[in-house]
Amino acid sequence: MLRAEALREIYSELERCVVVTIMGAVAAELYSLGHRPNFFYMEHSMGLASSLGLGLALSLPEQQVIVLDGDGSLLMNLGSLTTLARYRPPNLLHIVFDNSSLVSVGGFPTATASGTNLAEMARAAGVPLVMQAETPAQFRTAVTQALGRRVMTTLVARVEASSPPSYRLDLDLLENRFQFKRYLDSLRRSS
Repeated sequence: MLRAEALREIYSELERCVVVTIMGAVAAELYSLGHRPNFFYMEHSMGLASSLGLGLALSLPEQQVIVLDGDGSLLMNLGSLTTLARYRPPNLLHIVFDNSSLVSVGGFPTATASGTNLAEMARAAGVPLVMQAETPAQFRTAVTQALGRRVMTTLVARVEASSPPSYRLDLDLLENRFQFKRYLDSLRRSS
């Protein structure tokens, strides 16, 4: 499955959620589908999307938070799995696109290319619900189920090591930060 196909499968679901992405291909592919003010692209901070997502989920318990992560980023911050499991906010869905590659920085293989299993690591860390998907249909079903269950979930989606046509976002990173903050402020005012 291509990561872009998976993102297209759930794009309509993302409209109602607070969304945090990692840097690189995931951010570029989500942006290419159409930017929304509830999307925050964690450019230049590899490995920290799940940590930011956890903080948002804990501080906004009525809002569904979705983190779009990658195998390389998660491997850089493996301790985040134990922290997610410890706090287990029911409004957090942690999606990990596993392409066994650091495709955004040259395509070097990650540990998942030689047998590391991120789903098993999440289970061992104590994440309450761990799911896996290998096709767009499985991915969409898993996301729908996870959002319906309201339990902290990590979904590991196996994707091809493909690059987007461009990594460029026509959105200034500073403007994304301010836009996202305004969106979060509007959520607080409406609750």
